[in-house]
Amino acid sequence: MKNNKFLIASAASVLLVLVFAGCKSVSHVGRKADRSIVVLYENDVHCAIDGYALLAGLRDQIADTAYVSVVSNGDYLQGASAGAISKGGYIIDIMNSVGYDAVTLGNHEFDYKTPRMLELMQKLSAPVTCVNLYDTKTRQRVFLPSVVKQYGKRRIGFVGAVTPATISTEQYAFFDDAGNQLYELKPTELNRLIQQSVDQLRREGVDYVVVLSHLGEADNDLHVNSHTVIQATNGIDALLDGHTHSTIPCELVANRDGRQVIVSETGTKFANIGKLLITPDGHISTQLIPAAELTAVNSRVKHTTDSIKTELEQITNRVICQSDAPLTILDANGRQEVRFDETNAGDIVTDAYRYVTGAQIGLSNGGGIRTNLPAGRLTYGDMVSLLPFDNNVCMVKITGAQLVELLTRGTRDTPRENGDFPQSSGIRFTVHTSTHTISDLTVLNPSTGQYEPVQPDKVYTLATIDYCVTGGGFFGILKNNKILKANVAAYSESLIRYVTEKLEGHIGAEYAKPQGRITIVE
Repeated sequence: MKNNKFLIASAASVLLVLVFAGCKSVSHVGRKADRSIVVLYENDVHCAIDGYALLAGLRDQIADTAYVSVVSNGDYLQGASAGAISKGGYIIDIMNSVGYDAVTLGNHEFDYKTPRMLELMQKLSAPVTCVNLYDTKTRQRVFLPSVVKQYGKRRIGFVGAVTPATISTEQYAFFDDAGNQLYELKPTELNRLIQQSVDQLRREGVDYVVVLSHLGEADNDLHVNSHTVIQATNGIDALLDGHTHSTIPCELVANRDGRQVIVSETGTKFANIGKLLITPDGHISTQLIPAAELTAVNSRVKHTTDSIKTELEQITNRVICQSDAPLTILDANGRQEVRFDETNAGDIVTDAYRYVTGAQIGLSNGGGIRTNLPAGRLTYGDMVSLLPFDNNVCMVKITGAQLVELLTRGTRDTPRENGDFPQSSGIRFTVHTSTHTISDLTVLNPSTGQYEPVQPDKVYTLATIDYCVTGGGFFGILKNNKILKANVAAYSESLIRYVTEKLEGHIGAEYAKPQGRITIVE
């Protein structure tokens, strides 16, 4: 009777949704059981809050016939107005209403700085696992190295890890104002720390080990990603990934012993919900369920998100301006053009930096500009969605030679995406993709209105965000530069001031397309 019940439940779950193809099951010998285990997972939600009620609704449907858990692989606190306005608080409220069983950290959990992240994690009802975040003073882990969950007679050990590259991209969150390092992410020890946690879980007799990873599959300067972790370790059954926004129903990667380990990632913003299935006889598989195909919602979670959306509407619906054209960061193929070419959104944002500071030059890292905005009425919420981070505009000194170095390094990956690609104002230059160099750099002379060749030894004034000045962006080039004006305005507020004061509430034809500040050639 129990086996028939399981077969009926399995058939029902297939009929429930359309799914992306997954891996052929990987066999694993564990304790026999009469019910399957399902782990639903997400990554890089970035404040797409409507998906949480669908996630909880799917869990509720599965819970009648299988043991089920919900986990997160990071980057949930930031990405839209719900996160930016509450500095992550609304997101924690929603996740608590879902009832997560385990979460790890993403790099964007540090965007509101580490004290705020720690405060929010204290409020989160789910246990947090992160094997590689350490307090430099105590030399102790900040969070648990693993979380164990019981499912009938079987147990899963979850091990969390965040990309060590976070210490570069969110550097300001790891140091105090005096430059003392407060936290570290152990990039050279990550494999050992994960293996140590896996071995401990195995000694404790868990049946399966699942890594909750915010590492991604892409190579990086540290050469640390989800694949390198699997290749250097053993004892892991599956790695649920995040960070690179990849859509991976199921990929098999050989571990140190040659055993195939599942890797899966759901994309971003609840495009899909991941489903890891462990059958009663120990077969493990993953698949991705398109959220667009789901209809069941959890009423408690929906009530929470609806209440938060009502609060947000009261804050965000204030009309800021009228725009004659869309402000875009994506190209026609959906690629983040703001990370490899000039965009009209980048033009207006950097113009705003110059306006609020009076600087000669404005620069924004492309990764700090986050979404397309439509033509028509733009609201406060639109401005925050475009510029959602907890960043402030400041003005620093920069030499012509430093400017050349910054622009050269920021454009070296063109036409591939790079979050440090420099959207710009007050300068013009040409990028050579074949030689990874720039040329024809000129700087606007505000007195004459003419562009003049850059002078290597001349000191210019530069407006950008504190993230780029404190070492998080632009490769740390500006880290030791003299700050002339600090915390002039939040970077979304700088744009609001520019369009309401300078443009008098109307973004006109001059911003209908990129203005030709950056020329790309081979």
